[in-house]
Amino acid sequence: MIRLSRGYLISCCPVVVGLVLASAPMARAENSTADLVVLHANVITVDKDHPRAEALAVRDGRFTAVGTLDEIQEWIGEKTQVIDARGKTITPGFNDAHLHPGAIYPVTSRLGPVDLRPSHVRTMDDLIRALKQKARITPKGQWVRGSRYEDTKLGRHPTRWDLDKVSTEHPVRLSHSSGHVSAFNSLALEMAKVDKSTPDPPGGSFDRDAHGVPNGVCRERAGSMVRRAGPSSPKPTRDEILAGMRRQFEAYASKGITSIGVAGTSLSSVRLYKQVQASGVPLRIYVMLRSLTELKRQRESHRLGDEWLKLGCVKIFHGNSLSGQTCWLYEPYANRPDYYGIKPARSQRSLNQRILDIHEAGFQVAVHSNGDREIDMVLDAIEKALEKSPRDNHRHRIEHCSVVNPRILERIKRLGVVVAPHSYVYEHGDKMEAYGADRCDMMHPNRSALELSIPVAGTSDSPVSEACPLLRIQSMVTRRTAAGKVYGARQKVTPEQAISIWTLGSAYASFDEDEKGSIEVGKLADFVVLSADPTQVAPETIKTIQVEKTLIGGKVVFERGSK
Repeated sequence: MIRLSRGYLISCCPVVVGLVLASAPMARAENSTADLVVLHANVITVDKDHPRAEALAVRDGRFTAVGTLDEIQEWIGEKTQVIDARGKTITPGFNDAHLHPGAIYPVTSRLGPVDLRPSHVRTMDDLIRALKQKARITPKGQWVRGSRYEDTKLGRHPTRWDLDKVSTEHPVRLSHSSGHVSAFNSLALEMAKVDKSTPDPPGGSFDRDAHGVPNGVCRERAGSMVRRAGPSSPKPTRDEILAGMRRQFEAYASKGITSIGVAGTSLSSVRLYKQVQASGVPLRIYVMLRSLTELKRQRESHRLGDEWLKLGCVKIFHGNSLSGQTCWLYEPYANRPDYYGIKPARSQRSLNQRILDIHEAGFQVAVHSNGDREIDMVLDAIEKALEKSPRDNHRHRIEHCSVVNPRILERIKRLGVVVAPHSYVYEHGDKMEAYGADRCDMMHPNRSALELSIPVAGTSDSPVSEACPLLRIQSMVTRRTAAGKVYGARQKVTPEQAISIWTLGSAYASFDEDEKGSIEVGKLADFVVLSADPTQVAPETIKTIQVEKTLIGGKVVFERGSK
């Protein structure tokens, strides 16, 4: 049966689009026809009561009807735009609930670090050679920077002695793909006065050679300590930032992303996001601010947002990195039997107070936490906050929630916590080796969480992994790396479950499940046209499916081949 509109009317951000128009007869009174109709489609609705449909209609930026071909043709009028999907698959727009757009502004080569991903460098010699080229065009005394190297692909982390081959006249700093580990040359360490006698800072550590001398690899807060002692890096102009952010948002739309969750930022960045939206890339944005004070002020001035950009969450860190091998564990790492990770700098008492402050202010808290020992501390703090100030439907979140066990999952369920696990086995599965086979089946616990009816959001944590939902969905379904090895087969989910996580699950995580996340009458008309059905192709080929069109509020914001 057709689902009829509930009569929602809402203004949409204007976007110049090119749609293929199809002539059609007047089917009903003009005041009850659709602005857009899509016919001959394979619609995956993510609506459990009506999981599939053949066609849909959009009016005033929302779905006004979803049903059979015959039913939807009744919505066509003289001014209706009609898309013939020719049997292609439609899903709700993908919602990347946790990423970091500001971390990867595509700025000029004058400013940008050297890209050290495995697609660019394969060996330590490749890495040194690429950084030397950067050093030749960098003024002496300024940083030579590289980003996103992977120790597991190179065979080890670059040390100070490797980076001294790049330059002894420039400080050199590299960031690991996790963002939680850095590598520096000797000059950078000297600037920071780091030597054998330097103690590890709270919440960080220096890797050392057999004689106790720091080898240049700095974990967590140790890296920040060295970086701050060096020269200031050149800053991009506002125009460069806006141009880079626009390209970035366009890239998200080209992957079928219609909503994003920005995980930890400030109001100055929020103003930039609004400018990019107004310039014609109207992704919907859920902002997790770093400052509770800023969020309170926005509420006082009635500026918590709308369907395009919304505030309501505070992002905090309590814990470290899975892929950087710094998260804090109860049992030692499999490859280092005397190592349990790095203890968080914040005490349990301090964490309790921080989460209570956010909770009592009426906001959601999203806590970065990976290791089981860290996660238990977060759950202790949430539990205490709820005991002191009971609140239904708080939807406090644990971002990543990587290493768990059945007891932790039961606590998460009981406390009503939302989880946003990684889905990056395709690129970073090899980093799970450090945790041992026994733990892999409870890492990135998508399936176990679903089995307990724990809400799960879909995330890339970009730039840690690519903001490409179809690749992320494949990774969740197969748990297979690019090299073909499976990690944690127990946590495989079905394609239907993965699509739901990346749409309705992410919407739930930002209190938006009544507005988006499924193709249902009355919801925002955000959807994607795909070249194939992810539920029907071989699982290891899901990432090859093409995004044909991305529509937000019924307007095309990306169309393959249009440029």
